[in-house]
Amino acid sequence: MKPNHFLTLVFFLLAHVLCAQNFTMEQVGKFSFPSELTSSPTGEKIAWAMNEQGKRNVYLAEGPGFTPKKITPFDKDDGQEISSLQFSPDGKWLVFVRGGDHGGGNASSTVNAQNLPTLPKVEIWKINLTTQQIEVVAEADDPVFGPPHQLLFLKGGQVWAVDLDSSEKPSQLFEIKGNINELSYSPDGQQLAFVVNRGSHSMIGVFQNPETSIQWVSPSFHRDSNIHWSPDGKKIAFIRRPGGSGAAFPILEPRHNPWEIWVANIGSEKGQKLWEAPKTLAASYVYPFFDFSGNEDLVYLSYEDGWQHLYALNINSKVSKLLTPGNYMVEQIKLSPDGKKLVFSANTGTEPEDLDRRHIGSIEVSSGKLTWETTGTGIEAYPVWVGESGKLAFFSATAQRSHLVKVKDGNSTQLLGEYLIPTDFPQNQLVTPKQVKFTAPDGTTVYGQLFEKEGGASTKPAVVFVHGGPQRQMLLGWSYMDYYSNTYSINQYLANLGFVVLSVNYRLGIGYGYEFHKPAGAYFQGAVEYQDVKAAGEYLANLPQVNPEKIGIYGGSYGGFLTALALARDSDLFKVGVDIHGVHDLDGRYDLSPNYEQAPDLDLARKTAWESSPIADLDTWTSPVLFIHADDDRNVPVRQTVDLIRRFEELGKPYESIIIPGDTHHWMKWSNMIRVDQATADFLQKHLMD
Repeated sequence: MKPNHFLTLVFFLLAHVLCAQNFTMEQVGKFSFPSELTSSPTGEKIAWAMNEQGKRNVYLAEGPGFTPKKITPFDKDDGQEISSLQFSPDGKWLVFVRGGDHGGGNASSTVNAQNLPTLPKVEIWKINLTTQQIEVVAEADDPVFGPPHQLLFLKGGQVWAVDLDSSEKPSQLFEIKGNINELSYSPDGQQLAFVVNRGSHSMIGVFQNPETSIQWVSPSFHRDSNIHWSPDGKKIAFIRRPGGSGAAFPILEPRHNPWEIWVANIGSEKGQKLWEAPKTLAASYVYPFFDFSGNEDLVYLSYEDGWQHLYALNINSKVSKLLTPGNYMVEQIKLSPDGKKLVFSANTGTEPEDLDRRHIGSIEVSSGKLTWETTGTGIEAYPVWVGESGKLAFFSATAQRSHLVKVKDGNSTQLLGEYLIPTDFPQNQLVTPKQVKFTAPDGTTVYGQLFEKEGGASTKPAVVFVHGGPQRQMLLGWSYMDYYSNTYSINQYLANLGFVVLSVNYRLGIGYGYEFHKPAGAYFQGAVEYQDVKAAGEYLANLPQVNPEKIGIYGGSYGGFLTALALARDSDLFKVGVDIHGVHDLDGRYDLSPNYEQAPDLDLARKTAWESSPIADLDTWTSPVLFIHADDDRNVPVRQTVDLIRRFEELGKPYESIIIPGDTHHWMKWSNMIRVDQATADFLQKHLMD
């Protein structure tokens, strides 16, 4: 071979290898993402929604083979989500809601990410599983099944009903003052319990038929909610909290948020208090898992020992026992069909890294026997029981493979639908993030995940990623939330470009106990959590492979707030940033009451809120920034970015910006998500890479 031909071949092979090591944002953005996993009350059927590059559809799988089958025909990236997927009690129907944005406020409002001249609708759809026929039930939201296939939904705060086997149109079931926000049928299907909000208080009613008066369950001047029937249909359990607004206590002083567990016999207006939360900050009310386990035991979720754990409360003895002891949190809980066991996801295992993962556990309520159904380096979430033989289904991912559904039968597992991962998805080129920890200035231990591709330059640029929420936890693998699967893909893309990326789990996030989740002086009361973000930047700056003059930051939502705070306060450390739908002005967090009575520290609280805002430190903001916001955002109003940009213009500060008309906080249209992701990476690359 001639020398010049040899060199040509070498360069060709080298170029081929280099190309093989890279991937596009669009390719890594094709991650598979299932949601809404549900199982049938009869037989061994499971269903879930799958988002495939913005085309959202329902999949069905039936035992024993559990071969996935797509049973809806939606073939456009149109921004229409699927939610509230559920089987009828007889297992013959599936219903779901198509449209809206159920991760944000005003969830039932239509999403028009395509900017169509005619607005899409938010509709309840039904699927006949015998004929596979699909049709719209009603323009509505919040469906709830009654036996055997009666469907209820809420519209205008009232209850409507339709029989799925009938061709009749939905009709209002009954009329009542106030807004109904919870529905629950009795086990025999003859009575409907509901919660009605009447402004200062909420009450539980029971509807039987149009001729019988509403029966009130232990009515009071409090807020009653979280209704559950006992399996024999003789009792209703519920949670009671104070009504009204109470005295104007000091704002900056943390206070216990009380709650109680009550039970009432059907037919008697008088209820009985079984349990009262300890009067500690950790035992304060957060919307918990709560249900009957048999006729005499209630199971509930509480932070009372400093970690989010399951407890069992005996109705007769009023004794409560801890079911899941240990330094880990429990979430995503389901009761078994016979009511004797619970299955859940938790961040614990045999390795220290399991603190930043999720594994599936199950527990027998009566004996307290705890079994870890999954272990290892994967991420498992949202488990459901399948049939009555103890089978489980759940979402499963690794650091490289995005989420799919997995079925577990005893010691054997089956991964469903691997073919759904696109062939050009760069699964084999993704790095495995490493768990790191560092210390904030006040001594708090902070965890994060470090993304770094092997090799490359001797000194590299770096990026801090700040999640939103803030009640979230980033993991050592693909997230079980779509928003954070997206940011995980961005972090992988940045690492592939040659960045060292640190995803920081700052205070206010979950997974590290109550004190970490609910710190004093956070957000508009002092932004203490910003210490953790700055410490993450300083951690990167001290790594030998990182160029301390080339550190950027990006984040969305609450992460956008902390990104803006970092750029405003520490432009010398964070040289550039991308602020995606962030909060910038906390001055309006306290409404001025017209009453004479005011909180004694109101002025100090408002001053603290202002000083916790990025806009309070604009004079020291010198780093380049890209602002991104969709103008139908229901989580962070777009005015937060509009106002900050105006302030930038008034001060003569440079900036770049992208507005996404018609979309929401969650990038409902996949092509919009890819555009935002690419713009984020390009901006960081432009300012930090030579």
